[in-house]
Amino acid sequence: MVSAQSGRTSAVRDLLSDPRGGPTVLRIVLGTHLRRLREGCNISREAAGEAIRASHAKISRLELGRVGAKERDISDLLTLYGVVDPERREMFLALARQAGTPGWWHKYSDVLPQWFETLIGLEEAAAVIRTYEVQFIPGLLQTPDYARACVRLGHPRESDRQIDRRVELRMERQKLLYRPNAPKLWAVVDEAALRRPLGGPEAMRAQIKHLREVAELPNITLQIAPFSIGGLAAAGGPVTILRFLEPDLPDIVYLEQLNSALYLDKREDVEDYLAVMDSLCATAEPHGRTPDVLDNLRFLDGLKRSS
Repeated sequence: MVSAQSGRTSAVRDLLSDPRGGPTVLRIVLGTHLRRLREGCNISREAAGEAIRASHAKISRLELGRVGAKERDISDLLTLYGVVDPERREMFLALARQAGTPGWWHKYSDVLPQWFETLIGLEEAAAVIRTYEVQFIPGLLQTPDYARACVRLGHPRESDRQIDRRVELRMERQKLLYRPNAPKLWAVVDEAALRRPLGGPEAMRAQIKHLREVAELPNITLQIAPFSIGGLAAAGGPVTILRFLEPDLPDIVYLEQLNSALYLDKREDVEDYLAVMDSLCATAEPHGRTPDVLDNLRFLDGLKRSS
């Protein structure tokens, strides 16, 4: 029987050979292993911090995957935790090296806050992305014109160049839905988002047409929550839940705010949001009805234009 440690070692090797998610995921996996090693030795964060001339807060951030680390620090921690096998040590050091390699999104650092950079890395690694949107079409499903209207709304003081950069980044994010190992996207969109004319009538018509097309893709499930169903079991706003194939990555709930975001991975928090998401999916129109719902919106829009 394969031990848990051997299984984890094998999973790390697989991740190193195919690092989906880039540095974000690698930092989280490395941090998870370092935390397990520290706890297995009954060493406090304070003691670990002293070993690398850092605070316990830095150890906490390192174990959560929020920051990278120098190879020297990782080497010192491995020594402290009793990891002497050269092959295992090199595996962890390789994780640290690759975790320091910038992802493709690094070129957008001028318009990309760190709190959002984490989401992009997690999207790249996700096997399933479940999302509920109240006011806007999900970013992964937006057309360029609609995305530009959303970006201008959220960043009214930025220049046209900065707006264009943010739209370009959003379009780059969407490419993950069309690659061979694309994640499954399961989105529930409130009817309010479809009726709010961001970007003007033409932009909305193009956006609804785009939703009609992407709903046909095998890896995309799109449900509409119409006004007719009354109240929804929503958690007060948009919610995204990401699930991963890597055994060292728990499900993560992403809650976006105006200038920051929350990332929740505690089991009880995730289960609460999963229950909300399951209720939303059960209440909204089924995926099979989505083409008819979208076509009806386009039909009503046509009546308004002709009246």
